[in-house]
Amino acid sequence: MIKIVIAEDDFRVADIHEQFLSQLDDVEVVGKALNGEETIELIKNQEVHLLLLDIYMPDILGVDLLPNIRKISSNIDIIMITAATDIDMVRNSLDYGVFDYIIKPLKMERFLHTIEKYKQKRNLIQSHASVSQEEVDQLFRGEKVTSANKMRSDLPKGVDPLTLEKVKAIIKKERQGITAEEMSLRMGASRTTARRYLEYLISMGEVEAELEYGIVGRPERKYIIS
Repeated sequence: MIKIVIAEDDFRVADIHEQFLSQLDDVEVVGKALNGEETIELIKNQEVHLLLLDIYMPDILGVDLLPNIRKISSNIDIIMITAATDIDMVRNSLDYGVFDYIIKPLKMERFLHTIEKYKQKRNLIQSHASVSQEEVDQLFRGEKVTSANKMRSDLPKGVDPLTLEKVKAIIKKERQGITAEEMSLRMGASRTTARRYLEYLISMGEVEAELEYGIVGRPERKYIIS
């Protein structure tokens, strides 16, 4: 389980980040901080693997907090999520080994893509005593060099491998099934796009569909993990 702290001075934005993360398996938000002081306290007192850090905090800039964080732990991974576009901010973040730098307004697909990349990197590091050149390339480029590219080539047009994994993660949590409309809201995509992914999973034998009859109107297809 990847333990995450969200450092964001707007609690509404922090709640949105937490909602996005709830769609993924093997991640847990262990704390939310509204300023730099609270961020440091959480890192000192909690087991934290990943910090989502805003730059514009009320008491200190996030980039100025980085040296203090590294003094506490060199193992905490950091993703900056901020409206700051100044190149010096980006450069300072890179100097302290920040995993990614996401500019607001935050788009769910971009955010989840980054978290999935981070999960892949962490899993690779934890599960291997030694690595091949191909796996090193995967770590430094932040992408699946073999399996993801192969998956992409095997998928039909209009089906993205990362989005497909997100759809799978959502439907696994919905034990009672989910409609295309509900899936579209969870994905942040159109109903047509949601249905495309769900129907593809049916074709692969990973999902089943049944008709759900409401009080009024036509029956709707409900998709359930096989």
